[in-house]
Amino acid sequence: MAGCRGSLCCCCRWCCCCGERETRTPEELTILGETQEEEDEILPRKDYESLDYDRCINDPYLEVLETMDNKKGRRYEAVKWMVVFAIGVCTGLVGLLVDFFVRLFTQFKFGVVQTSVEECSQKGCLALSLLELLGFNLVFVFLASLLVLIEPVAAGSGIPEIKCYLNGVKVPGIVRLRTLLCKVFGVLFAVAGGLFVGKEGPMIHSGAVVGAGLPQFQSISLRKIQFNFPYFRSDRDKRDFVSAGAAAGVAAAFGAPIGGTLFSLEEGSSFWNQGLTWKVLFCSMSATFTLNFFRSGIQFGSWGSFQLPGLLNFGEFKCSDSDKKCHLWTAMDLGFFVVMGVIGGLLGATFNCLNKRLAKYRMRNVHPKPKLVRVLESLLVSLVTTVVVFVASMVLGECRQMSSSSQIGNGSFQLQVTSEDVNSSIKTFFCPNETYNDMATLFFNPQESAILQLFHQDGTFSAVTLGLFFVLYFLLACWTYGVSVPSGLFVPSLLCGAAFGRLVANVLKSYIGLGHIYSGTFALIGAAAFLGGVVRMTISLTVILIESTNEITYGLPIMVTLMVAKWTGDFFNKGIYDIHVGLRGVPLLEWETEVEMDKLRASDIMEPNLTYVYPHTRIQSLVSILRTTVHHAFPVVTENRGNEKEFMKGNQLISNNIRFKKSSILTRAGEQRKRSQSMKSYPSSELRNMCDEHLAPEEPAEKEDLLQQMLERRYTPYPNLYPDQSPSEDWTMEERFRPLTFHGLVLRSQLVTLLVRGVCYSESQSSASQPRLSYAEMAEDYPRYPDIHDLDLTLLNPRMIVDVTPYMNPSPFTVSPNTHASQVFNLFRTMGLRHLPVVNAVGEIVGIITRHNLTHEFLQARLRQHYQTL
Repeated sequence: MAGCRGSLCCCCRWCCCCGERETRTPEELTILGETQEEEDEILPRKDYESLDYDRCINDPYLEVLETMDNKKGRRYEAVKWMVVFAIGVCTGLVGLLVDFFVRLFTQFKFGVVQTSVEECSQKGCLALSLLELLGFNLVFVFLASLLVLIEPVAAGSGIPEIKCYLNGVKVPGIVRLRTLLCKVFGVLFAVAGGLFVGKEGPMIHSGAVVGAGLPQFQSISLRKIQFNFPYFRSDRDKRDFVSAGAAAGVAAAFGAPIGGTLFSLEEGSSFWNQGLTWKVLFCSMSATFTLNFFRSGIQFGSWGSFQLPGLLNFGEFKCSDSDKKCHLWTAMDLGFFVVMGVIGGLLGATFNCLNKRLAKYRMRNVHPKPKLVRVLESLLVSLVTTVVVFVASMVLGECRQMSSSSQIGNGSFQLQVTSEDVNSSIKTFFCPNETYNDMATLFFNPQESAILQLFHQDGTFSAVTLGLFFVLYFLLACWTYGVSVPSGLFVPSLLCGAAFGRLVANVLKSYIGLGHIYSGTFALIGAAAFLGGVVRMTISLTVILIESTNEITYGLPIMVTLMVAKWTGDFFNKGIYDIHVGLRGVPLLEWETEVEMDKLRASDIMEPNLTYVYPHTRIQSLVSILRTTVHHAFPVVTENRGNEKEFMKGNQLISNNIRFKKSSILTRAGEQRKRSQSMKSYPSSELRNMCDEHLAPEEPAEKEDLLQQMLERRYTPYPNLYPDQSPSEDWTMEERFRPLTFHGLVLRSQLVTLLVRGVCYSESQSSASQPRLSYAEMAEDYPRYPDIHDLDLTLLNPRMIVDVTPYMNPSPFTVSPNTHASQVFNLFRTMGLRHLPVVNAVGEIVGIITRHNLTHEFLQARLRQHYQTL
């Protein structure tokens, strides 16, 4: 479910979310991809295409294998390692670009506005300062929103889309060069524009785009950039590089190469191996040290010192040497951490539920309208955010006494940033000497500086200030995530949670008298609790936070807090990324199925109505099939004449206990008749005449027995196995609809490629005269193969025959009709399949299973039908 785990709508004081409606019928559930009412779930759509990680072992691929030896294999592996290194370096440079310009624009903006505020505080012209801040922010946000109009996929963090890609779903435009450019410059302007968004999430998307595009050495956006690079022309290789790029993005964002590797593993990759682990870790290390090298050199002038490992730096947590009673955390604090985890899970569930409702509202009322409305919404959010930040900093802050260490930068703070940075991040608006404005220090700074203040500032923040800051930031961040700008969620969640943790520390110190606690630790645990409650990540997020703090002793409390936050939040709804995946209707496959799904078999969930081709098929039929269906693969079959009598009687075949009923016969006959009629649109008089010959002149009466009409009337089936056996008008019903022996799978892209390149032979020739294509020629148009509707049919002779056997996959993964649903699911997901044929014991194909047939919603619908038949 995309909403709650329960079946009733539950609205409590912490979270309000809507569960699944029990009134929805199984028939409604099977019509996936449609929203029936406003409160119903958005069900997975059928128009998403799956990636194919399974190798197609056809003749062209076997020819490549014949030329391979150990030397070429080592060369191929060496090229892969070099490409992985290049992906890491490029991802680090992308992070450097974003960080440099965000710092440049932010420092310029806050410098101008702060000078204006200091001058106007004496002259009484603060409205002018507000207008200046509004001018900067609105211009930056307007530019970011315009870039999203150019490439809508660049909106948001991109993590839900990359998660879908790693799960095996092809999301259109997600890894294009234009998406990368709009994402990078868009997030640059969005962060500089003062929106409550982060640049770390988009860094993950940017790294994935680099990983997808760099090994191809070509670009659709820049068509002239093409090199003769024959490697890595498959979904399998591309997915590996996208995994490496996403991990490199995490590593560059947080300085956490191990956490980045675990992120790619935890957040979607359905197919993994040990070799990929090494490459992903190496890519993450390359990104981290590339960014570290250049940032350290640019900011400190010490090239090669490696002082700044990531875009977000938490600093080192360390008690003051003068305070002997101080400890980072004690065993007694674990109880508080568990409670904070529970509260963080509840807050995260509330955040997700509110954001889901906002996203649904945008889908109904904003997205259908002209694109300018999206820009206006982004400007409205920027306007409200700017006014709230300015007014809260000027009016709601309290003047707090500076500690002696904070004036020069305490010891732990100086390890990562200079004392000048510390002093500049403390705002003294309307406060006397030796004091600072605590609200302005949090609001009137870059988000990373505010996080460091909450983690390491020895000076106190009042409980009222922290409470107001948390509420305002929570609401504005929830509103912002989802507008039409590139936006990350990690940093806003960390800042919001850090304020919550610091508030807990203040309460424990002031009202309970626990003076031994370290406020920075509670701020870190609060940040982990809230972030874990929002995104529901466990293993990778634990390692990311440990690597960011450079303190291994925080491992246990962070892990406990994240687990508790995830369990608490999962009781109410899903993580924010899973929610947005569901709102897009992407058929994402979970890690495993529910236990009760084992009541279903492959025969219960498969698609029995097949569109198939013969090993030798006429061009007219291939064009008709490709133009009248949207399937991406077709079984290659021959007719099993031995079982046709049992088949026509409707008896159960001994091999699989599946009952072939007359309804399936009618369905198959109707589909073939429809395709035969569609051949009339073929631009060849020869084909039109042939179709007219075989089509009956009259439509059957609706009230007559359809089966009897089919027995009396003859519709043109697909051309037979052998080219000299053309369709005959004398074929009986048994000859037209007989069991089909399965020989392999052929992809739509392969069929279109064969037609485009004219791979066929005439009836007077043997199939040996058909031109042969090499593996490089078959993969030349990857990943965007020609469309059948763009094919010039006047260049094709419809009577020519195509032999698909050299290009089909003769040995795909198959399952028996009696295979349990969990076994089918595990095979499909772990092997990264695209199509899974269901073949009985005598080699006859009886159905096919795709990703759509394994989604949670589809399985639930079939399970309800199963209960109804009991």
